[in-house]
Amino acid sequence: MGFKVYLTRDAASDLKEIYDYIREHDSSRKADHVLKQVQKNFSALSEFPNRGSYPHELSRLGIKEYREVLFKPYRIIYRIMDKNVYILLIADGRRDMQSLLERRLLET
Repeated sequence: MGFKVYLTRDAASDLKEIYDYIREHDSSRKADHVLKQVQKNFSALSEFPNRGSYPHELSRLGIKEYREVLFKPYRIIYRIMDKNVYILLIADGRRDMQSLLERRLLET
């Protein structure tokens, strides 16, 4: 039996923003393609959640509770808890990821 994959509110907002940006600046077809590829990653995580690597910005700090998978240039950051995978962040990897990760994952 696979893991359940949950999209947090922040990650859902990230995905919507990415989709809307691509649709507006490129095409609906390209936006649909990106959405399908990201969703394929979600499906793969339900079967193989440990396949992702540790985000280097966090592992440098000794933080190994988060993992990531890539659909370039997008980085999908998630956390495994029990038999659940929580997608926490979906972002273009060309952004200032250090600041984004600190703000979204480390601030309480």
